[in-house]
Amino acid sequence: MSERAWFVVHAKGLVVRRDGDGIVLPTDEEVRAFGVEERAGHRVGMLEGREAFAASIERLPEGNYETIGLRALAGLVDPETFGVAGRAMHVVDWATTSRFCGRCGTATVPSEKERCMTCPACGLAAYPRIAPAIIVLVRRGEQALLARNARFPGVFYSTLAGFSEIGESLEETLAREVREEVGVEVTAVRYFGSQPWPFPHSLMIGFTAEHAGGEIRVDGDEIADAQWFSADALPPIPPPLSIARRLIDAWVTEVRGSG
Repeated sequence: MSERAWFVVHAKGLVVRRDGDGIVLPTDEEVRAFGVEERAGHRVGMLEGREAFAASIERLPEGNYETIGLRALAGLVDPETFGVAGRAMHVVDWATTSRFCGRCGTATVPSEKERCMTCPACGLAAYPRIAPAIIVLVRRGEQALLARNARFPGVFYSTLAGFSEIGESLEETLAREVREEVGVEVTAVRYFGSQPWPFPHSLMIGFTAEHAGGEIRVDGDEIADAQWFSADALPPIPPPLSIARRLIDAWVTEVRGSG
């Protein structure tokens, strides 16, 4: 059997070894030394022609290992590796929080047919949770509305985002979140793209929208500041790999191309 790509997840992050400015994933031999049984691994796709597996450990192994969170990992690996790492962390989070039935408390067992934990007592099925969230770039002429999150470390400005509530369409979520966070109304909502966002189990659905009225009034809870920015006078913005950055970059390219 060829060497596999292992994403070993600890409570503090992904277990890796440093190699200069990059990282090295554990080998099959190292994973066995960690005490991880082969059958305990969750297949999470392919990486550079190798099968990729995720597994969890409770104690950080001795040796030249460290843990690294997903946000820090984004600056060290390519988009393909980051995507598989995010999937691995999502799967491990689901597996560790679905060990007991949410209905009757019985220990669950993994399904042999699909990614699902089932209850042998009452039959309840627990699939990986995916939480849909909108993320939107609101435009006003050649300006874009960017905001600084009050709860997130750092000082960069980003697009607005929020989770869907029960019974809402994505368009209704978008209008509500923009209204609640910055006090403006939007129109001309257009789909942009999507991105799995494993913090820990979101799916970000990206849109653009046009300003339809209202002045900025930040909520003071989630949003610390929000302003209209031009493409030539941007504040610090999110790093690459995020759909927020893709939204901003696409807008900047469009505005500069039409100028």
